[in-house]
Amino acid sequence: MITALIPSNQVAQWLLVHIHRLLDAIGLEKDKTIEDIIYAAIIVCFALFLGWAVRKVILLSVRRFVMIRHSDLGKELVEHRVLIHCSHIIPPLVILALLPFAFTRDSTLLTIVFRGLFIYTTLVVCKAICSVTSFCWLRFDETRNSKNLPLRGILDTILGILWFIAIIISISILVDKSPVKLLTGLGAFAAVLMLVFKDSILGLVAGLQLSQNDMLRVGDWIVVPSTIANGVVTDVSLTAVKVQNWDNTIVTLPPYTLISSSFQNWRGMKDSGCRRIARSVIIDSDTITPSTPQMIAELSGKYPIMKSYISHIENLGHPDYNPGLATVNGTTETNLGLFRIYMCQWLLNNPAIRNDEQILVRIMDPTGEGLPLQIYCFTATTAWTAYEAIQSAIMEHVAVTAVDFGLRLFNDPSGTDVTTVNLSDARPAIRPATSSAPVGKPTPKTPESGNTQ
Repeated sequence: MITALIPSNQVAQWLLVHIHRLLDAIGLEKDKTIEDIIYAAIIVCFALFLGWAVRKVILLSVRRFVMIRHSDLGKELVEHRVLIHCSHIIPPLVILALLPFAFTRDSTLLTIVFRGLFIYTTLVVCKAICSVTSFCWLRFDETRNSKNLPLRGILDTILGILWFIAIIISISILVDKSPVKLLTGLGAFAAVLMLVFKDSILGLVAGLQLSQNDMLRVGDWIVVPSTIANGVVTDVSLTAVKVQNWDNTIVTLPPYTLISSSFQNWRGMKDSGCRRIARSVIIDSDTITPSTPQMIAELSGKYPIMKSYISHIENLGHPDYNPGLATVNGTTETNLGLFRIYMCQWLLNNPAIRNDEQILVRIMDPTGEGLPLQIYCFTATTAWTAYEAIQSAIMEHVAVTAVDFGLRLFNDPSGTDVTTVNLSDARPAIRPATSSAPVGKPTPKTPESGNTQ
């Protein structure tokens, strides 16, 4: 094949003739060793020059094509150096075609050089095939893998197999044995190989399960409870899943960790376009009172959005237990029930809240601090900043408007809630001791008084 591509015999004869003339011109004797060295040097230089020239011509042609056609394919070929890796095949092929004419057939040096060239050619060809395979994979991942499935492990497996084959062929060339015999001998070391490549094998199986079940994609926000991973998946390879946390730290996990244990994927939330709010405040139980007609009238006047639902309940004669997703679920029996009516109506009229998702203002299990009131709804955006802003605005509105309904939010006592008592002011006055002696009689003196005989 090489001989068919390169007319090696004619080129070699032409080179040898000119080498003889060069030796005659400089006055050197026709020595076989000198001829072989000069011939080999010329061939190596010619092969390197030919490879460099072909590489330059190909790159120039591709760049011209990219400039004329504005082709993305050509740009990617240049960026990923695919053509450069493939052009490295040319020099060893040229050397293999021309070098045998410098040595005799039974030359030991020729055998050693040929084995080295064959090994180098095998590795270069494997590098070129891997480069083309990687480029084809990148094109497929960009154009066809619309779901961002983690199929990088399959590419890594293919590249690993190619390099394994290249290494086996290189070893067989070096020891002058058939590759089949080497593979047969490696069967005895299968257990050792499985132990060495355990992570790669587990990673391949885990990658196939992740992609087959669509459990993970690049760009997903995942939380792995057993680790510190809580962020966006940036890469999924044969041996590692890289997660960029929100503090920009990178957490690397083995793929089989995600299969052997559970993890939370927030892709469903992102795809739905809404995000849940489930926040609670604690209402002081002492401030929950029955409602009165005057209270209902005052609150309806201050908050007109309540009027329609209150009128609806009065017409029904009982609370409306509508099982819909976005409905009002308050009552007119207590001030807390009126507050639930108002908050439901306020959420329904809030453009930042989704009306096609569940909306609840509900009372949770009582605690020692009071009665928890939970706001359960979904925002119309999944952006983190907007979500936190909407959630904060809702809780601020609850804290401000609850006072108008006569409700008080529970807080643990703070320093301002404790009155400091001055003990000196609170201490009772000490009365002087009363004497038991009769009035008008002097009190007898004691020796301690200082008046002694």
